Amino acid sequence: MSAEPPVLVACGHGTRDPAGRAALAALVGELAAALPDVEVREAYVDVHGPVVGEVVAAVPRRGPGVHSGVVVPLLLAAGYHVRVDLAEAVRRRPDVVVAPALGPDDRLVDVLVDRVGAPRPGDAVVLAPAGSSDDRAQADSQEVARRLAERLDAPVRLGYAAGPTPSVAEAVAAARADGAARVVVASYLLAPGFFQDRLGAAGADHVTGPLLPDPRVVEVVLDRYRAAAGE
Repeated sequence: MSAEPPVLVACGHGTRDPAGRAALAALVGELAAALPDVEVREAYVDVHGPVVGEVVAAVPRRGPGVHSGVVVPLLLAAGYHVRVDLAEAVRRRPDVVVAPALGPDDRLVDVLVDRVGAPRPGDAVVLAPAGSSDDRAQADSQEVARRLAERLDAPVRLGYAAGPTPSVAEAVAAARADGAARVVVASYLLAPGFFQDRLGAAGADHVTGPLLPDPRVVEVVLDRYRAAAGE
């Protein structure tokens, strides 16, 4: 890295939910505390600002051949927002790079395992990501489901909060039809909000909370930043 490290632009999806906004703001604060020599700026791709394109445009240029900034998606899969929105945000700024999405990552699976706990005999587990029309994002979610099933030593099916099928409610209903004694929905969302509320209305016996707050999420973001910055 250069003597002056690149700005970290932590870019979330955006939500109208006050608890969701607070969770993301707290994450940004933890990043700033962990990187006292790095300027950390908050940005969003949807719903509210600061708008990521405007945040990126305001990043000071550091000089030829030097990374001025790194956009780290606070997103769990590499879907449309990462591949289109963030790519567009940096299109006129070749000195600002976009890091990979946070998932799949074994540390996020660790958080899921802790949230779910040890499945009881007869339990069915549904992994519930936000959902995306992008096949590559769906593949990311499928990989997380595979890793979670391996860790829990139990079957894990997918149910999306929005977008592709099956929905969370459909996955819960299918698990009951297959004879599950209890259905646990594992929230694969970063923060509270509209999608987390959908999980709660899906008819499961238990729904875990979102991944935040958890220091392992902070570690993943820091690693994405450092790798993209060339540290």
